[in-house]
Amino acid sequence: MKQQIPEACIERLSLYVRELGQWQRRGCGFVSSRRLAEPLGLTDAQVRRDLSYFGQFGTSGRGYEVRRLLSTLSDILGIQGRVWRVALAGVGNLGSALLAYRGFQNRGFVFKVVVDADSQKVGRVIQGLTIAPSRQLEELVRRHRIHIGIITVPSEAAQAVCDQFIRGGVKAIVNFAPARLEAPSGVRLRNVDLALELEALAFYLGRGKALTDGLQK
Repeated sequence: MKQQIPEACIERLSLYVRELGQWQRRGCGFVSSRRLAEPLGLTDAQVRRDLSYFGQFGTSGRGYEVRRLLSTLSDILGIQGRVWRVALAGVGNLGSALLAYRGFQNRGFVFKVVVDADSQKVGRVIQGLTIAPSRQLEELVRRHRIHIGIITVPSEAAQAVCDQFIRGGVKAIVNFAPARLEAPSGVRLRNVDLALELEALAFYLGRGKALTDGLQK
């Protein structure tokens, strides 16, 4: 895979894995690119183009073998038979919800470290993990050889937490704080701003209402 693979393509691979998992649970042996694409709001051409980055998977006249394609894409994403150790910084409402979600563990993402700056929370057990003080984050991620760090702290504390993850050797970070963080080129940083997503949806809803009102007039 010497050619540059678009980031959007990598994100769609996760969607394909989820959809293929559903086809497999239904007992389907083969699925066409069109049937794989439709529930995801994509085109069959997009599916074929994304998969072509990684090889040829289709069978003429039958489509894709569900079990084989699911296994291959899971391998490509690194979620087939692997365990990714995760650390969470910030045990507020969002952090607690992420810890409680069982889907992560089912896909190989296992929380090993949980920290918070609130002394009232330190020492409590949540989802089988004892909350440690934030000042210990760097030491803990190094000791547990954490692969992925998740930040759900207030925006003003997010960069300091990010720096602790980096000093501890973490190479992949997901930031849910409403702040743009800085990280060196060797660290993969993903920013997930839920407020921005909601505002974008509000914009489209507002446009739709304005259009409807205009048509009614």
